Amino acid sequence: MDFHNEVESLTRELVAVPSINNTEGEAVLAEKVKEYFQKLPYFKENPDNLIEQSLKNDHLNRKNIFALVKGKNGAAGGKTVIIHGHVDTVGIEDYGDLGEFAFNPDSLEKEMKAAPLPEEARKDLESGEWLFGRGSGDMKSGLAVHMAVIKYYSEQPEKLNGNLLFIATPVEENQHTGIMEALSVIEELKEAEGFSYQAALNGDYFSPMYPGDKSKYIYLGTVGKLLPSFYILGKETHAGQSFEGLDPNMLAAELIKEVAMNTRFSDGYKNEYTLPPVSLKLTDLKPAYDVQTPLATFLYFNVFTYTITPEQVVDLLLEFSQKAFKEVISNLNGEYEKYCRMTGMDYRRLPWEPKVYLYDDLHTQAREKFGEELDRELEELVRLESEINTDPRIICRKLVEKVVEKIKLKGPALVLFFGPPYNPGNTLKEEISDEKTLIDKLNTLFEEIGREENEEYAIRHFFPYTSDSSFLKIQDPPEAMEKLIANFPQWHNIFPAPVEKGRELNIPALNIGAWGKDAHQWTERVHKKFAFSTLPKLTIRVIEMLLQ
Repeated sequence: MDFHNEVESLTRELVAVPSINNTEGEAVLAEKVKEYFQKLPYFKENPDNLIEQSLKNDHLNRKNIFALVKGKNGAAGGKTVIIHGHVDTVGIEDYGDLGEFAFNPDSLEKEMKAAPLPEEARKDLESGEWLFGRGSGDMKSGLAVHMAVIKYYSEQPEKLNGNLLFIATPVEENQHTGIMEALSVIEELKEAEGFSYQAALNGDYFSPMYPGDKSKYIYLGTVGKLLPSFYILGKETHAGQSFEGLDPNMLAAELIKEVAMNTRFSDGYKNEYTLPPVSLKLTDLKPAYDVQTPLATFLYFNVFTYTITPEQVVDLLLEFSQKAFKEVISNLNGEYEKYCRMTGMDYRRLPWEPKVYLYDDLHTQAREKFGEELDRELEELVRLESEINTDPRIICRKLVEKVVEKIKLKGPALVLFFGPPYNPGNTLKEEISDEKTLIDKLNTLFEEIGREENEEYAIRHFFPYTSDSSFLKIQDPPEAMEKLIANFPQWHNIFPAPVEKGRELNIPALNIGAWGKDAHQWTERVHKKFAFSTLPKLTIRVIEMLLQ
């Protein structure tokens, strides 16, 4: 097969479909993927090997697509490799006036020539070695590679010493609903066919780690992610009586100062470290203008994890929440004392004390008072908000508000809780015999490939971006998740992650993807030669090694 032309053509076709997360385009692209396979003789002869799984109660009718090729040992089950990727992309707001060209690489590159590009992007554009466009790197080129590999083996299944299962999933860029629901099909196939899953290869992109980095990265697992959230109650006051209240925005600002980019949260494993947290949302909840200070503020952070548990993250957040609260009170008292001296007023210390709560503690209080009635109210709130497609993180905030109202909690106060998504981190570990064997095989294989291609391949433990790979191998033990679930409002209704199923499947979750740059930016691009020529061959070499 001429992989370069096949994969490039497929990539361009996939990029041309605007499959932005939470739009109908996700379903359209899944249908396009299915149609590609339907045209292949193998799937005409084996239509049951092409499976479509509609997502449950999905307002956009999104679906997972599975394509199974059984090799010479496939009829009797046996060793099986999964190759998977996602169909959705982020939006195109970052393209500005070039948004209309974001899904057409040729037109986009023509328009970019007259645009004020960063130096590196300009150099890559002029080289002709890169394909630009939304989704080119993240991750339609990787998806195209996997589709072409399925075609390759479908035409000569005798070369496949086992089975190959392709999965295309939607909703990766936020909720990971596609892969979570796909686990049921993966499990059903395992039981019905007797499959033994050797590994799952995600084809998501990798990027240079630093300017000038030429290494090609292979990942043995993926980073974890938590979304700690804060509902911050203030003490409202008139702007003309500002020292009589406490602005929740001040608390939010100090909390961001304490937590954002704080390397105390950077989790290390074998000389790899997570990036520190960033704030992903900050808003007060005041609906309209007046001269009263806001009643409440809402914010959440992105916290990456490798091995640190949710409970340890909670402990850190409580520490810095207390610190932020005390700092705001101290600053307010300092300024109030200065103001009193300026105006000749008597100074008396302001009455505020730091009050930091976990959602679980407040929910327990409310449950003791209202019993099952509380749970019914919360479940009904989830149902009503879900019907109008409210963002799940906002639903979590409203659940916290409901509990706060029920127990009549007064501010100032901070309430810590979690919202979706939760991504468990995982990797292969040398302490586990089977996993060490696989690590050694991968090291040997990529040293050999590196010599053949005069390339430097670097194997690392954690793919540095959140990914569907999280749900195929769950390393967090049940007791480590208790703090997370207890402080995640209506976990079972909002983010019913099948963690037990993922723990039982325990599929090594590798990432071998395309070389890309600037994902989620308007200069997103993928290296043509690596993605269209090198990556298909790498993928096949790894599949063959796994099925030996």
